[in-house]
Amino acid sequence: MTLSDERWHELLRLRATDPGAVNRAYAARRRREQLLGPNGTLFLVAADHPARGALGVGGDETAMADRRTLLDRLLVALENPAVDGILGTPDVVEELLLLDALHDKVVIGSMNRGGLAGADWEIDDRFTAYTARSIADFRLDGGKMLLRLVDSDPGTVPTLQSSADAVTELASYGLMAMVEPLPYHRDGAGKLVLRRDSASLARAVTVASGLGVTSAHTWLKLPAPEDSLVLDATTLPVVVLGGVPSGDPAADLASWGAALRHDVVRGLVVGRSLLYPPDGDVGAAVAAAAEILEKTQ
Repeated sequence: MTLSDERWHELLRLRATDPGAVNRAYAARRRREQLLGPNGTLFLVAADHPARGALGVGGDETAMADRRTLLDRLLVALENPAVDGILGTPDVVEELLLLDALHDKVVIGSMNRGGLAGADWEIDDRFTAYTARSIADFRLDGGKMLLRLVDSDPGTVPTLQSSADAVTELASYGLMAMVEPLPYHRDGAGKLVLRRDSASLARAVTVASGLGVTSAHTWLKLPAPEDSLVLDATTLPVVVLGGVPSGDPAADLASWGAALRHDVVRGLVVGRSLLYPPDGDVGAAVAAAAEILEKTQ
């Protein structure tokens, strides 16, 4: 394992005996000057799922629950020089900082994780993690917010307002606001289902693009669309999200590749598909995604 017994036990020791080590690690992190890499792209690994109670991958409902395994897989991914950085909640980011794994990497703090997966209030997605002020104070590179739009659910409204406020505040610090607008509806059983049609996704793009007092620092995080209508709806930089793994890595890669060819798309933000591939080879999954990104630019 990349995360040896020695490193793991030192992490546990710091957690228990030296909480000040976290602030020192934030302060000591070497920041890179640009968000985009040398090829003009951005490739991030996402690890903010556990804080929303979304632990499942495939048929394993608790795949992401084991923290040592998650951190080990993240370390493997971050070792690939094509990976520009991470998107995570404070707990995960701080663990990686204490493991000395985030120097010269882009770090995007996940902000709203209160819409717990499967909860009755899921759409009222409260901001329970990083704030814009903390992202600036901790010298991170931006903040990410999930914005699920459900016209029949009033919980959408406070999430819209909170996201607009976060976009405004992040921009005041000159920091990226990564907005992930996803249109949903409830099926007959009341289960939330993502609307994947182009019209719904394009509408979500236009709503997210107008949040806050300025869009100067706004990026969008979107699922790979079926056609260009969705991406034609904005001039904002876009990163393609990996989403829930389909179980067919080749198909996932193909869908990302098609979207990555669009002019507004700047990169990938992928989590479970790379960290928990069917064959367990995280390094190979990351390398394959990096190759797709390189070929499409």
